[in-house]
Amino acid sequence: MPSAIDLSRLTDPQKDALILSLLPVAGQLQAALARIGELEAQIETLTRPPKTPDNSSQPPSSSRKVNRKAAGKQRRRRSGPGIGRALHDAPDRTVELYVETCQTCTSAFPIAAQTRQHAYDRIELPPIKPDVTRVHLFGGRCGCCGTRAIASAPAGLQPGSPFGYSVAAMAVYLHYTHAISLERLRTLMAEVFGLSISEGALCNILARARTPFAEVATEIAASVRIARVVCSDETSVRVAGRTWWEWVFVTGAAVLHLIRPSRGKIVPQEVFGGVRPGVWVSDALGSQRGHAEKWQMCLAHLLRDAQYAIDCGDAVFSTQFKALLLRAIAIGRRRPGLRDTTLAQYHADLDRRLDRIMATAPRGRDGEKLRKRIGRHRAHLFVFMGDRDVPPTNNISERHLRPSVIFRKVTNGFRSEWGAETYAAFRSMGSTAKIVGQSVLDATRNALTGYPLAGVG
Repeated sequence: MPSAIDLSRLTDPQKDALILSLLPVAGQLQAALARIGELEAQIETLTRPPKTPDNSSQPPSSSRKVNRKAAGKQRRRRSGPGIGRALHDAPDRTVELYVETCQTCTSAFPIAAQTRQHAYDRIELPPIKPDVTRVHLFGGRCGCCGTRAIASAPAGLQPGSPFGYSVAAMAVYLHYTHAISLERLRTLMAEVFGLSISEGALCNILARARTPFAEVATEIAASVRIARVVCSDETSVRVAGRTWWEWVFVTGAAVLHLIRPSRGKIVPQEVFGGVRPGVWVSDALGSQRGHAEKWQMCLAHLLRDAQYAIDCGDAVFSTQFKALLLRAIAIGRRRPGLRDTTLAQYHADLDRRLDRIMATAPRGRDGEKLRKRIGRHRAHLFVFMGDRDVPPTNNISERHLRPSVIFRKVTNGFRSEWGAETYAAFRSMGSTAKIVGQSVLDATRNALTGYPLAGVG
């Protein structure tokens, strides 16, 4: 076919024949262009930087750890004031030893002339063994009316499970707090406490704890519902072979954990109903928005998004925006020592800096995407500057979810829905107990014996 064709000299049938001959070539060209587009998209995907915990919401455990340099030879530190372990405040016994004779000339060494030269503690664990109470209930047939009677057991010694509240509290605490599996827990009970207990008995203990823990969780939910500032986050969990979601709602006085099959807005609506807190602190997930009068966007999530845009090549907008976020978070940490007028000046300065940053043009798709997000949500970036009770990040929610993530990795989730419900109630009780200054083990004992959690309700 010649390189140039004078179409004016062709008849209509010749033009039709020429068009028909070019149709297959046009189809091949279109397919080639589509394939080139696919290859370019694959090349862009392969050349993009990987998602890491530093530039995304991936957990820290997903990153490859860098080998540490071999530590040099360290000096051996001697025990002494300010260096060694502090002496116990109330030792169970004290042993005082005096010099009888001089080690050089063997002459008598008077006790009155001696002063204390050295003091230290020797700590041992006493033997642990179960405390067993045998109960004999006597009775018989009444000699007058013939009715058979049996003595009533006192509180705490009723017939039923042989394991009391202290055993139940320890089993629940070790299983849920330290993620000890039931098989290992059975072995631990036998070898450490000298107590023979089966895995079935441990499961029954967890099942009986469901009701008292649920009562405590109900009180905690009521406390969370009336809070003015709420921080919230969620993480996945496996329940009966399916993916569910563990939600956490953190306030200044309580922490509520819920495990639900949904990641949608239905869960916060279940907790708060028609109540709207003053400020909601969370990431930009759609189900986390619209539940309060104001929304504080988590700056820690934005920091990671900005870092990813920088890794993708945006050294203009994203770099400046990351520096602004770090400055805002640093100011947030200094709030206790700043006056309201100073905070207002800092707030205005942050807004001016953000205006200048938004006027710059990002480089690359990820930088432009981040800029559009900030343009939509800039009113929610610095809410904490005008409210001292609002944190600039949602790290507190992630910290409260971290034990659950560890428990999920160790146990691989829950076999039943009631097990997930019991665990969520326990986590609510344990997290709240730490806020009010109570140990998790003490809170577990109190819940199993019917005492309310201090500071709640």
